[in-house]
Amino acid sequence: MLVRGLRGLQHLGLNLGSLVTGLYFALMAVALKVGPGTQARWSLAGAALLAGMAWLGSLRRTRAIAELATSRIASAAQGYVELMGRACSDKTQLIYTPLGGMACIWYRYKLYSRDDTKHDWRQIDSGTSRTTFDISDPTGVCTIDPDHAEVVGAEVRTSYPGGDKLVEECLFGGSTIYVLGDFSTLGGSSSVLNVREDVSALLSHWKQDRDDLHQRFDLDRNGTLDLQEWERARQLATRTVERQHHEIRQQPGVHVLRAPDDGRLFLISALSPRALRKHFLRWSIFHLAMGTAAVAGWLYLA
Repeated sequence: MLVRGLRGLQHLGLNLGSLVTGLYFALMAVALKVGPGTQARWSLAGAALLAGMAWLGSLRRTRAIAELATSRIASAAQGYVELMGRACSDKTQLIYTPLGGMACIWYRYKLYSRDDTKHDWRQIDSGTSRTTFDISDPTGVCTIDPDHAEVVGAEVRTSYPGGDKLVEECLFGGSTIYVLGDFSTLGGSSSVLNVREDVSALLSHWKQDRDDLHQRFDLDRNGTLDLQEWERARQLATRTVERQHHEIRQQPGVHVLRAPDDGRLFLISALSPRALRKHFLRWSIFHLAMGTAAVAGWLYLA
């Protein structure tokens, strides 16, 4: 449930790092405002608990990136993998940010309007793209379904259309993209085919044209198919289906990477694995520092 909730926040365009940081300062501001007492201790305890969870989450991300070797698309195992490839730059496959009109493969935007009463910016709109995009390496092409992904290292551009403030995060075509998620191959050698079911379906199809069926298999022309003649039809249907299955498995499969069903990290980034590890290590140090400060404050007030 927690993983689904976090993915839901990501889908709404909320940056989890910024959200957690905001909660830290809100809880600590409450503690400072109310002064020594039970409410302050509860606020600091909440900040410490949040910091502990966030610290573990950052370490989990660092470990997930460090433990997996980068796979080639054509030889990647089915399941949880790490890939790196160049994003498709074909103009026919690019999408456009709805407000800024920038061509990209993925975007997240937030629109703010100035609140004159508070002299601050107030968010009035946001959105995240869900369109699939392709990445490729020297061995093949993989389609990425970005729904529910944690996106790190996207390029941020800020503009001020009509006096509003527009912040757009984008991944661009032609850039090198890192992905960590659930890999599967649809079709080709991985096709799930059932000879018995397909033979039964083919025979049912042949039965719909009774005249053709008898023309092909009624050898003694007596108007009925005996057991031997029907067995001949079944053997031909089996050989036909097996040939079709062989042809299907000879075709190249379609590689797809999407969010794991078991809640493991689903990450898309324009950063290298090394840069990503440093990114999450910095966040883990920050969360640890905030947790330490919250615990120190709680002990002081206890």
